[in-house]
Amino acid sequence: MLEITNLHTSYGKTPILRDVDVRVDEGEIVGIMGKNGVGKTTLVKAVIGLLEADEGTIRFDGDEVTDDPADSRARRGIGYIPQGRDVFPELTVEENLRMGETINESNGDLQYEAVYDYFPVLEERREQDAGTMSGGQQQMLAIGRALIGNPDLLLLDEPSEGVQPSIVQDVTRDLERVNEELGTTILFVEQNLHVVQNLAERCYAIDKGTIVDELGSDRLESREAVTEYLAV
Repeated sequence: MLEITNLHTSYGKTPILRDVDVRVDEGEIVGIMGKNGVGKTTLVKAVIGLLEADEGTIRFDGDEVTDDPADSRARRGIGYIPQGRDVFPELTVEENLRMGETINESNGDLQYEAVYDYFPVLEERREQDAGTMSGGQQQMLAIGRALIGNPDLLLLDEPSEGVQPSIVQDVTRDLERVNEELGTTILFVEQNLHVVQNLAERCYAIDKGTIVDELGSDRLESREAVTEYLAV
């Protein structure tokens, strides 16, 4: 589904990612974990096309997309939930969700029914301005918006950030349902121990812009193994 090879990315003249290799197979839930400032967000932005690659290749669903703009990658079937959610605060919940209809343009199967099933509060508050919702509700809205077009790959940048723990648990369970019921492949970046251990099937650890380890399901069960890459 997604194959990143020898990826190098910079902000201006400052190198951030170096020689990054990541592979996500169809139907997997894969995590990228690490401390603050190690390149997690940069990696997700490079995958969706918001940052250019200096070197390396990004392949999605068998095709190279390294030089494709972000909107093209979205139309190909990549849904993106940025860090901080970035909902449109002055638009209603329903208007925000409509923005997701442009994702995966080859698939006309819109997922409003599924989104409202996963996140009933969005249906209840269809006419409410998004900016008046809580952080957890806005996160649900951002995920729902990305799901409307039925993407093949869902990218999430720190879905737990700014969300109270009980809602984080709900969102984690909902993402598992999305993977199981819609068959959506998921790649997420996170530094929340609960989310990493309960959502990822396997996980890459990143430090100083480089992948330094890959943890399978057995090692993910070990709190000590995971916190090695999360503790400050």
